[in-house]
Amino acid sequence: MQNISWLRIRAMAAVTLTPRALYEEVAELLRQRIFRRELEPGSWIDELKLAEEYGISRTPLREALKVLAAEGLVTMKVRRGAYVTEVNEKDLSDVYHLLSLLESDAAGVVATRASDAELQELQALHADLEAAVADREKFFAVNERFHMRLLEIADNRWRDQMVADLRKVMKLNRHNSLLKSGRIGESLAEHRAIMQAIVQRDSAGAMQRMQAHFRNGLEAAA
Repeated sequence: MQNISWLRIRAMAAVTLTPRALYEEVAELLRQRIFRRELEPGSWIDELKLAEEYGISRTPLREALKVLAAEGLVTMKVRRGAYVTEVNEKDLSDVYHLLSLLESDAAGVVATRASDAELQELQALHADLEAAVADREKFFAVNERFHMRLLEIADNRWRDQMVADLRKVMKLNRHNSLLKSGRIGESLAEHRAIMQAIVQRDSAGAMQRMQAHFRNGLEAAA
């Protein structure tokens, strides 16, 4: 467990951190544990054990759990405590549907409005994705950077906020999406098609290819 991180947090908390900053730090560390499956979907979160392990009171821990509950990563059950959210088939379908709508719209905007420098930046990220094909975790990380940079270029902060929250829920199931044989190669080919449409300034094509990317991703993840 992240002893170094928590030694740093505890030292900082004693000197400079406000309670708000502490619970945000706690939320991020728990978030990463959930994404790494150290806290499995459906598992009960033992607040007393975590508070003791982290060397903190239960107050910042509970505040952190509220943050994660608002993001959909944690489910609070009356008189039973906090659980890591389990994503069912309908949840996953709904999340992918919304991401398809939001990110395809962003791809269309980027194809129309992005500067040449911004297109070169996306092409560089795509090249990094091509290079990461043999490393599943690196592929995931670069893939997310590509999608988030595309959203930044499209420049709609309300869309960005919604996508960020939806992607956190999607990560609860992300490992399953790669278990399908050949899915990484398929995803890469879909990215090539998206980039081709964007570079050609084909807004409708970029939107359609992004929608296909999420449709295929859902089939692999289900």
